[in-house]
Amino acid sequence: MLTTEGRATCDEDMNLFRDQVRKFFDRALIPNLDRWEEEGVVDRSFWTACGEAGLLCPTVPPEYGGLGLDFRYNAVIDEELSYAGSSAGITLQSDIVADYIVNYGSEEQKQKWLPKMVSGEAITAIAMTEPGTGSDLQGVRTTARKDGNHYVVSGSKTYITNGQNADLIIVVAKTDPNAGSKGISLILVEADREGFKRGRNLDKVGQNSADTSELFFEDVRVPITNCLGEEGRGFAYLMSQLPQERLGIAVSAQAGAQRAFDEAVKFTKERKAFGQSIFDFQNTRFTLGALKAKLQAGWAHLDWAIQRHLEGKLTAAEGSAAKLFHTELQWEACDTALQLHGGAGYMNEYPIARLWRDARVQRIYGGTSEIMKEVVARSI
Repeated sequence: MLTTEGRATCDEDMNLFRDQVRKFFDRALIPNLDRWEEEGVVDRSFWTACGEAGLLCPTVPPEYGGLGLDFRYNAVIDEELSYAGSSAGITLQSDIVADYIVNYGSEEQKQKWLPKMVSGEAITAIAMTEPGTGSDLQGVRTTARKDGNHYVVSGSKTYITNGQNADLIIVVAKTDPNAGSKGISLILVEADREGFKRGRNLDKVGQNSADTSELFFEDVRVPITNCLGEEGRGFAYLMSQLPQERLGIAVSAQAGAQRAFDEAVKFTKERKAFGQSIFDFQNTRFTLGALKAKLQAGWAHLDWAIQRHLEGKLTAAEGSAAKLFHTELQWEACDTALQLHGGAGYMNEYPIARLWRDARVQRIYGGTSEIMKEVVARSI
């Protein structure tokens, strides 16, 4: 269980909220984890249950059905979800998509979608990555061509979280292919539009319960009013939202690292070898001691980054540095913990196996570790 003792971003209200989140996950999430891993998708009923419990999009203003809270509450949900060992896509909806619509959406778009996102009635996705384009968003080939009072969206996307369940997709597309980054716009595409097709629910190394899909747009017509914000401002919007997106990944990574460490401590204290517990061997104690020191520093840094974000001061470089540090720490913790489990760590019946698999992609999506280093280096 995650402890909040001494954390700068926690107070009595936050601890009460965390307790509610934890009890909800114990009841509605944990019993279903294995089944969702096998089926490759989370039940829609879990989304509506999260909505009823107030765990979706907590920062959405009350006039659109939300609680009007700050990002600390998102962070609590992210931490508890990751610590539970789940990759359910609710964090994408709460941490990423909701803010795009709140910050850039028209009043009509907000009224139509935000209440449904808060309740879990509507599941959302954001489609950036393409088969030939990853971190370089300026290289997207999906187009949104004007035709009267409509856009005609054509192209394909891949690795899209919530792709199988999504009712609404924010599509990164070029409205002016000759204008570089200033020709990119964000277009809302409803899943029931003619010409929209879902591809495979992709077979991944880990995070199996998160439906991750190919999406195809074959001359999908949407009204001009489906442009999110101003036409041609999409790239600027994406860049302005990246600090929070990367901070959210860092939050999940830190909690995942803590869970891996806790699993290692539990296993090594219970398992015997050569007449003593594995924990009593000096190598084990030194390994875990060094990891605990890094986790202590990690929690302090995470709270610093969250506070910076609450004050509107978290820069792109700082958000990137947070993602870099915490996802690399998560991988170190998971790989170390698995090693300390010995052969048992490679067996799916032990939680560390799932934690290890799920952690690997954290250093890739939301910007690879290599891209994070480049962003940070540019600020030097």
